[in-house]
Amino acid sequence: MSWPVAGTLMIEPTESESLKEIDRFCEAMICIRQEIEEIATGKVSNEDNLLKNAPHTAKKLITEVWNHKYSREKAAYPVEGMQQNKYWPPIGRVDNVYGDRNLVCSCPSMEDYELETI
Repeated sequence: MSWPVAGTLMIEPTESESLKEIDRFCEAMICIRQEIEEIATGKVSNEDNLLKNAPHTAKKLITEVWNHKYSREKAAYPVEGMQQNKYWPPIGRVDNVYGDRNLVCSCPSMEDYELETI
């Protein structure tokens, strides 16, 4: 995925992606569009909804207190059939703008890449 133009998303599936995986991706995009529609029509809160709080980590889902109007099950498995093949994100939402403005490079120094001459 890439964002070649502000406000857009470009998706280029490769030969390495199976049709099943592409179908799963399309199903997720359709589900996300339905969640957007629920927000736009006022069916769900603009401030507290699946999209705004995604991704939901396993740790967040099993805490004793759940302060959201939507169910834990919907947060864990927004698309039917995910129970068998669920990826559990290790962290919740990341502030990408903050990260872009406060980049921390953890790469080795350029000297570490220099080849030793013989």
